[in-house]
Amino acid sequence: MEERRRVGYYVHREVLDEGKVDQLAEKSDVRVPFSEKIRESVRCSGPRLKSCMLSSVPVLSWLPRYSLRDNAIGDLISGISVGIMHLPQGMAYALLAAVPPVFGLYSSFYPILIYFIFGSSKHISVGTYAVMSVMIGGVTERLAPDANFMMYVNATNQSMVDVLARDTERVKVAAAVTFLSGLFQMLLGLVQFGFVVTYLSEPLVRGYTTGAAIHVIVSQLKYTFGISPKRHSGSFALIFTVIEVCYLVPETNIGTLVVSLVSIIGLIMVKELNTYLGKKLPVPIPVELLGIIIATVISWQVNLEGKYGVEVVGEIPSGLQPPVMPTASLFGQVIGDAFALSVVGYGIAISLGRIFALKYGYKVDSNQELIALGLSNSIGGVFQCFAISCSMSRTMVQESTGGKTQVASALSAMVILVIMLWIGALFEELPKAVLAAIIYVNLNGMMKQFMDIPTLWKSNKVDMLVWVATLILTVLFNPDMGLAASIAFSMLTVIFRTQLPKYSLLGQVPETDIYRPVENYNQVNEIPGVVIFRSSATLYFANAEMYQDALAEKSGIDITKLIPQKKKAEAKRLRKEKKEARKAKKDAKKNAQEWEGEPDSSENEVDKGVATVEEGSKPDSTLPRAIILELSPVNFLDTVGVKTLRNIQRDYGDIGVEVVLCGCQTGVIENLESGGFFSEKVSKACLFSSIHDAVLHCQTDRAKINKDDEEVQATHF
Repeated sequence: MEERRRVGYYVHREVLDEGKVDQLAEKSDVRVPFSEKIRESVRCSGPRLKSCMLSSVPVLSWLPRYSLRDNAIGDLISGISVGIMHLPQGMAYALLAAVPPVFGLYSSFYPILIYFIFGSSKHISVGTYAVMSVMIGGVTERLAPDANFMMYVNATNQSMVDVLARDTERVKVAAAVTFLSGLFQMLLGLVQFGFVVTYLSEPLVRGYTTGAAIHVIVSQLKYTFGISPKRHSGSFALIFTVIEVCYLVPETNIGTLVVSLVSIIGLIMVKELNTYLGKKLPVPIPVELLGIIIATVISWQVNLEGKYGVEVVGEIPSGLQPPVMPTASLFGQVIGDAFALSVVGYGIAISLGRIFALKYGYKVDSNQELIALGLSNSIGGVFQCFAISCSMSRTMVQESTGGKTQVASALSAMVILVIMLWIGALFEELPKAVLAAIIYVNLNGMMKQFMDIPTLWKSNKVDMLVWVATLILTVLFNPDMGLAASIAFSMLTVIFRTQLPKYSLLGQVPETDIYRPVENYNQVNEIPGVVIFRSSATLYFANAEMYQDALAEKSGIDITKLIPQKKKAEAKRLRKEKKEARKAKKDAKKNAQEWEGEPDSSENEVDKGVATVEEGSKPDSTLPRAIILELSPVNFLDTVGVKTLRNIQRDYGDIGVEVVLCGCQTGVIENLESGGFFSEKVSKACLFSSIHDAVLHCQTDRAKINKDDEEVQATHF
């Protein structure tokens, strides 16, 4: 391939400051009043109402145009495949939420239908999700612990847990926190607060989900070993739980442990076979469904519960639950958990939705996603579901098996409906250890996220620090508190980076109008007598003082010493000037009395004395003639930033160094205008759109000064 020819160009124009640019480009000062913006936003018309309806209920826009020929087969296969996955995952994740398994099936039905109507993503599969479930489990076990439901049995003289009463109360807690989290999501969506997800960076989300996965694993150890550890809450609860499990390991139920190990090994082997034969199989082998069917049959035939004490799922009622309003008295106790659930669920769903939207060339509305998830959770809470989000594994299956629209999700919900109405009771003998094994194997992808650490170490060490800190904070605290602490830590890293930017002196690339940092390039030359200073961050109250210190260090000008020296020299000059003036006046008066015919002699003597003073007040030749502040990285200025620039221009101007600004964005110029930077003495003539314009301006001024100096020297000579 031939090398692309380099095209040279030549531009001949005068040096332009911002004032001249405004005149040349005819800057418009037209601004729309705020009241007019409000009237425009609430104005209603037929087309606007239709657009609003279609954006609020997306199914109305795409379902009438649904192509049976192009999409029906793929959506049918995808819907059945994902529905089969919903069965084991819903039951397993219900254990994480500390509610009976059937409520995991409810959570895989109602919310999916709501999202089908209001969701804007075509490919994501909403439903139960491990991270959300473990967060729900933390709330339910905190507000409805086993200790509150102990009852005394006279026949055995022992205390035991009233499981029915406990589960009933936990379902109420899960429904309440789910309903409230849905209200939070709808409220955030209605006020157009979808941008909140921008504060959840990818390293933070991946570190958080990895930490939450560790919570999930620890929470399922009791089903793997067949033990009953005490529940711990608050900070370091996970560590206390691990210690408790280690203490109870000698009491392990061997039958339960064998079931767990066999299930884990079998699931891993078939999943690896799925990966190996992925391109040859039309649909993946439904390993989880096969696992629970085989385990249920074996448990029923062998009587694992009766002979070996293996805990099973128990009663699964057929049919659907009637709607029940959540218990409002619980809202005050779960408000913090509900907000954390709303943010985490939305962040995971919108991140995955954007990935597939970018892949298939459509747009996901972040605010509409908030409303869709909010409606799914709030309506689901009325039907006693627990909070849902988007699952990566189900979404990948839905996409890979040909799913092209949310019709696939609706069909998967129909599969769950059939199971709840007629098939659910067949799984009452399913060991809970098998559900725990399904959870472990599904967390394999999250555990692989530990490989992010070496990758981030090579690419961005600050992001790696955010990832590791988020993991540690999430493990040490509960997932909700860990999320809040992780977001705070991530924000602190941003603040620290703006407080510790890189300061550079710029030089010119020879024979170009391009300027680069001097320390990074060998063939870049500083402009004689001109200092070009740049900060890599915006200028605001947190780094204003460091900006001034860095400018003094880079320019080699100690302004704190030079200004007092300048004032002393000025005071000395004024005293000398007054003294010389008094002496000249006295001599002139004396000479006028003695030689009345020769007044010009005294005037020449006075002029000579004044000229000597002016000569002594010339700028210090060791100082630069001008300083150019390159402000292109600055995207806003607060009052402290404006005051800092004003002080810099005043202080350096007092010692004879001109200060000009360049590369200012429109918003920054408006900040300067509103902040009182400009005055009678300071105009837009000190602002330039490019570094080269500012350099040429400073060189022109320097040439004029040198010419004036030569004239003064010639006059004195």
